[in-house]
Amino acid sequence: MSQRACTSALVEGAGWPEARAAGKGRLSLLLPAPLPLLARRGPTWTRAPPTPTAGCLGRTFPPGLPLPAAYPHFRFAVAIGTAPASERAGLLGTHRGSTPGYTRGLVTQREDAKANSLPDTMSTVVAQSLHVFGLRSHVANNIFFFDEQIIIFPSGNHCVKYNVDQKWQKFIPGSDKSQGMLALSISPNRRYLAISEIVQEKPVITIYELSSIPCRKRKILNNFDFPVQRFISMAFSPDSKYLLTQTSPPESNLVYWLWEKQKVMAIIRTDSQNNAVYQVSFNPQDNTQVCVTGNGMFKLLRFAEGTLKQTNFQRGEPQNYLAHTWVSEDKIIVGTDTGKLFLFESGDQRWETSIMVKEPTSETRNLEVIRESESLIEFPTISSPVPSYEQVMMASNNSQLPMPQVFAIAAYSKGFACAAGPGRVLLFEKVEEKDIYRESREIWIPTDPQSNERSQSDKQDVLCMCFSPSEETLVVSTSKNQLYSITMSLTEISKGEPAHFEYLMYPLHSAAITGLATCIRKPFIATCSLDRSVRIWNYESNTLELFKEYQEEAYTISLHPSGHFVVVGFADKLRLMNLLVDDIRSFKEYSVRGCRECSFSNGGHLFAAVSGNVIHIFATTSLENISNLKGHTGKVRSVVWNADDSKLISCGTDGAVYEWNLSSGKRETECVLKSCSYNCVTVSPDAKIIFAVGSDQTLKEIADSSILREISAFDVVYTAIVISHSGRMMFVGTSVGTIRAMKYPLPLQKEFNEYQAHAGPVTKMLLTFDDQFLLTVAEDGCLFTWKVFDKDGRGIKREREVGFAEEVLITKTDMEEKAQIMLELKTRVEELKMENEYQLRLKDMNYSEKIKELTDKFLQEIESLKTKNQVLKTEKEKQDVFHRERIDDLLDKQSQELQDLECCNNQKLLLEYEKYQELQLKSQRMQEEYEKQLRDNDETKSQALEELTEFYEAKLQEKTTLLEEAQEDVRQQLREFEETKKQIEEDEDREIQDIKTKYEKKLRDEKESNLRLKGETGIMRKKFSSLQKEVEERTNDIESLKREQVKLQGVIKSLEKDILGLKREIQERDETIQDKEKRIYDLKKKNQELEKFKFVLDYKIKELKKQIEPREDEIKVMKEQIQEMEAELERFHKQNTQLELNITELWQKLRATDQEMRRERQKERDLEALVRRFKTDLHNCVAYIQEPRLLKEKVRALFEKYVQQADMVEIAGLNTDLQQEYARQREHLERNLATLRKKVVKESELRRTDYVRIMQENVSLIKEINELRRELKFTRSQVYDLEAALKLTKKIRPQDVPETVPSEAMPSIAPTMRLNEQEETGRIIEMQRLEIQRLREQIQEQEQIPGFHPLSVVRLPSLLESEVDFEVQTK
Repeated sequence: MSQRACTSALVEGAGWPEARAAGKGRLSLLLPAPLPLLARRGPTWTRAPPTPTAGCLGRTFPPGLPLPAAYPHFRFAVAIGTAPASERAGLLGTHRGSTPGYTRGLVTQREDAKANSLPDTMSTVVAQSLHVFGLRSHVANNIFFFDEQIIIFPSGNHCVKYNVDQKWQKFIPGSDKSQGMLALSISPNRRYLAISEIVQEKPVITIYELSSIPCRKRKILNNFDFPVQRFISMAFSPDSKYLLTQTSPPESNLVYWLWEKQKVMAIIRTDSQNNAVYQVSFNPQDNTQVCVTGNGMFKLLRFAEGTLKQTNFQRGEPQNYLAHTWVSEDKIIVGTDTGKLFLFESGDQRWETSIMVKEPTSETRNLEVIRESESLIEFPTISSPVPSYEQVMMASNNSQLPMPQVFAIAAYSKGFACAAGPGRVLLFEKVEEKDIYRESREIWIPTDPQSNERSQSDKQDVLCMCFSPSEETLVVSTSKNQLYSITMSLTEISKGEPAHFEYLMYPLHSAAITGLATCIRKPFIATCSLDRSVRIWNYESNTLELFKEYQEEAYTISLHPSGHFVVVGFADKLRLMNLLVDDIRSFKEYSVRGCRECSFSNGGHLFAAVSGNVIHIFATTSLENISNLKGHTGKVRSVVWNADDSKLISCGTDGAVYEWNLSSGKRETECVLKSCSYNCVTVSPDAKIIFAVGSDQTLKEIADSSILREISAFDVVYTAIVISHSGRMMFVGTSVGTIRAMKYPLPLQKEFNEYQAHAGPVTKMLLTFDDQFLLTVAEDGCLFTWKVFDKDGRGIKREREVGFAEEVLITKTDMEEKAQIMLELKTRVEELKMENEYQLRLKDMNYSEKIKELTDKFLQEIESLKTKNQVLKTEKEKQDVFHRERIDDLLDKQSQELQDLECCNNQKLLLEYEKYQELQLKSQRMQEEYEKQLRDNDETKSQALEELTEFYEAKLQEKTTLLEEAQEDVRQQLREFEETKKQIEEDEDREIQDIKTKYEKKLRDEKESNLRLKGETGIMRKKFSSLQKEVEERTNDIESLKREQVKLQGVIKSLEKDILGLKREIQERDETIQDKEKRIYDLKKKNQELEKFKFVLDYKIKELKKQIEPREDEIKVMKEQIQEMEAELERFHKQNTQLELNITELWQKLRATDQEMRRERQKERDLEALVRRFKTDLHNCVAYIQEPRLLKEKVRALFEKYVQQADMVEIAGLNTDLQQEYARQREHLERNLATLRKKVVKESELRRTDYVRIMQENVSLIKEINELRRELKFTRSQVYDLEAALKLTKKIRPQDVPETVPSEAMPSIAPTMRLNEQEETGRIIEMQRLEIQRLREQIQEQEQIPGFHPLSVVRLPSLLESEVDFEVQTK
């Protein structure tokens, strides 16, 4: 049995042992306030004096203790911890322990702050949550508007109510032992908030009443008759009476709750393939219609007859539907992971569009100006989550082309807004008179100027969005735990340009916070995170002062007591940095890699940094490493300085806690427990006792190298610990994210206050210097500030003699730059003032001139209008005179016509009057018949009524007698039950008295009596249940009789209504007869008038027909002429088009032939030029005909010059396209080929004659040269003979001729060579013949190559002819 069984047992009057056994747990009795409380002293119970607290106070009775006899009557009892909020009757409990013997406090109607965190407990140390810096973006549906100024969002293990205007926060704490929130939902009337959580590995839904102050728990849904692991999406019905919840796979159940009664109305499995379900929602106008979307799933379901039935059928390919929203009563907008939007109406697709991937342009990025606020931070001036967001992102990262994924859609009056990829939101507006939407606006998340990757700082997916109730503000949450907002009126003003979001509060951490520090001289909090950022917060104004992102992850941070310096341990280095007015700038770096812990001393002159298992001590003034503390064998997890900075305490994963003396650099005390891995260490203000927490779930007090005592953490791991400077308060953080506050010295028993804080393990905790505020950070990326109270008031309040420092650091260059900028801006302002004044003067001049022109125009128009008015008046007078005369004529005519009509109408009236009398007689007869029928109906009705009344009266009497008998039986049974109840209560009181006096001796007898009493109570319960069933049956019979009576009364009323209706019909028919008579008279009048008009119109029609006939003949003739002309025009038009086509074809042919002619002429010119060059080169070559070697070289050079191998290769390797073009144009070329061949033959014959002539000239020249040589030889021989005769010189033999003699002189020198001259010329001729033969073969080979065109078609003279001519000439 559950706690409800226990409660019912006590309410029904069962005994204390039975109720305790039924509840199977501890019971807390809620006693009336004025009654004295019970206190136990030893084995007996004593009365405690009454307390003045309003309401009821809770006290706990552990199992095994008897209920005091002094209070046999009580109001009710519930099992604490699992009772629903409605059964607690508005009492808020705060957990202080879970073992028997300790109490849970119950608070009634406290103040807002104390209701969150001030329980009535034995511990005197209390913490009140003040402010939180953080957001949990992966909670489904994580942002709402409570009203126009207040938004609700999850942070840590709380829901935060944040006032945007006044900047205050109020907290709705999560359930005790909660492991984190999964989904939120707010009711449409904004009165209730539903939170889905995991509490002790079980799903729980808690519904809070937001309208109460503070927010109280209205209902807790934690007993489920179906399998469930967690609830991932929820939605309230439009009237807030029903709640829709969706469970996670593999169950994927959709549950329809009547949440006020904790009743499941219907349940259905939405998916059987373990696909993810992302969102569920109600129709905003209908409680019975719901929508579910997920991966490959879009379902509309309707609640009817206790079940949920699907009403739509999916068509087409299934999509991964990520989000949806209702835009009207039957229309839904759905977004997918591929950037598609669908509009479904009644389950059928009506519209579809795709969102294009778009990057913000450089122009829009340049529009983002940086604003410097007074709080030293730089902000950009411009400007639902799904459970499986990580899975969707992994799937999208695997694809090559990123698609814009629609994670969130929100509807408003003009249309809807949807996420359109990273950093982008699109507004769609409905097109008038159509069921489609068009994109009207795009809004971008601005780039972060402090980011280390500006191109990626705005790449955040929008996971949830919400409009304010007035639709003035749009708020979105992103995947990087940021909140942005935009005013919708600004988007309307700046249409055509992309709008930009602004931070709703300030930039928040997007990953686990690893470092926390505070200082003395300023209200600063320094944090560092795995998101590679360092942030400086102000806990007095609750603002962000400075932040900056870096390339490496930051593991630890420490603030100098002055608040001007900060030391940060990064993955690659340890950096000492200045906190400037608008920047965090490094001025010293140390090569300490992976520093996980660092800390400034209390005086600020030293700081310690941990690298692995070594602690480095640095001097702040000289910035040098003064000592290294080595001794740990594992990684050092925490270091702390004592009050006077003479000692340093450290702990590590090796289970060692060391106390170091900094003057000697050696260990003074040590405590090693290898079975424990320590997480954090602190020291008492007098430095005598060290407190350490670790993985063994205990808190250890260490003094003089030994553990004084260990205090259990009760099934959790302590991850952080801090003690106040006064030494009277201690706080510890746990691995489940809770904070425990306890007094110091630590009590022997388990006495502490536990507060729900974070949704992950607490990483760091600190107290401010004056012990006023507690600061906590955790792996969930949230920073909490707590106000600390000590009820004893000892050492908590310190009056600050000196306030916080307001000085800031700034570099000289920055000062100079800002001064220069200010001067430039001042000059710019003065220039703008001058320009504005000048422009205003110009505008005044222009406006004055325009006013003068307008006044002149208006005066002229007034005068012209006056003259027109006078003319119109005269015309009006003339028209009046004319109309009067015409009216007189018409009146005369009308009088004559009236007289004629009266005569005619009198006769017609006589006829109509006779017809009227006949109709009147008929109506009288019909009226008499209807009256007879009515009398008959009345008689039959009265008889039937009398019979029915008699019959049902008799039945009623019988039923009333039966009912009275049943009521008497019920009263008798109730009396018996009351008597038995009194007897049982008296017996129980006696037994309780006996148990108190003789408990130890008669334990067995009491057990037997308890068993007997249990049996009796079971029998009585059965009897009571049977009686209840009989009573219910009797009540059902009574209700059925009442229903029958109501039916009869309804029949009577309906008959009476029939009578009244018949009477009304008679009256209406009389009225209709009168109306018809009037209408007949009016119709007669109209008929007479119409006959007059008919006569006139007939006459006019005849005249018009006479005029129409000749006109129609003319029209027919003209139409025939028009048709003939149109046909002729079409024929001309066709001829013109055909002629134009022919002309265009001829023009094209003409152009083609012109181009061909130009090409051929150009080819001809090129050939002529080539022939000329070849002639000259050949002429030069012939000059060496006597020297074979030179002639050969020249001919070879001539060949290489005019027949190049590269040209041949290029020609041989022509493109296939050119060959096709050549083949296509071949026909055209062949036509001109005959004429060209004739021309070429003629030219070749002319050129051949020229060549023959040139050869003959050459032969004659050679002949002359030979003759001259002979003469020269002859003269030389004569000279030689003469010289020999004169004996002047010796005769030189031909063998003695030097080799250096030129070849020209050789014939004269050697007379013996004359004999070999003919042989030499024969050899030369033979060589030339062979060479020419080789060249001819090459030419023939080239001509056979397809696509090769010879340079000229001139045929060289045949070799035989040239040889014969040469021989003839030589002979």
